[in-house]
Amino acid sequence: MLTLNTNSKSIAHEASAESNWEPKIIAFLCNWCSYAGADLAGVSRIQYPPNIRIVRVPCSGRINPYFIIKSLQSGWDGVLVSGCHPGDCHYISGNLLARRRFSILKDILDFIGIEKGRVNFTWVSAAEGEAFSKIVTKVVETVKELGPNKIFKSGDT
Repeated sequence: MLTLNTNSKSIAHEASAESNWEPKIIAFLCNWCSYAGADLAGVSRIQYPPNIRIVRVPCSGRINPYFIIKSLQSGWDGVLVSGCHPGDCHYISGNLLARRRFSILKDILDFIGIEKGRVNFTWVSAAEGEAFSKIVTKVVETVKELGPNKIFKSGDT
């Protein structure tokens, strides 16, 4: 009599899926600088990983920390928030507000068990397509090293 151990097949399938895993990263980009930097990278044909999905926002200061936590809870493996360089905000001080919020949010994320590196905050100007590409590549590599987002498993929402 032949018995098939489906449990070992399941484990082998999971290990195979884990080795082929690619992180899903959501990026909240300021319309005036960071989004324009991403656009410059695109029209200049500068390569960066396709793991990123961009959400265009008027200003990084308009990003509610809830959006970041909800993104992780919804299954995104990483979050990137990028705005204008300090002093270059089109809304005067929106990026400075975002920096203060992000500073507090990092402590909250650490408290609830989100690994450092899963959520990132950067500055990219409209003329920095190459810098945008390098940042995205670094974020993808960091999140790939951390592995899938297991803090918020599907069904926990």
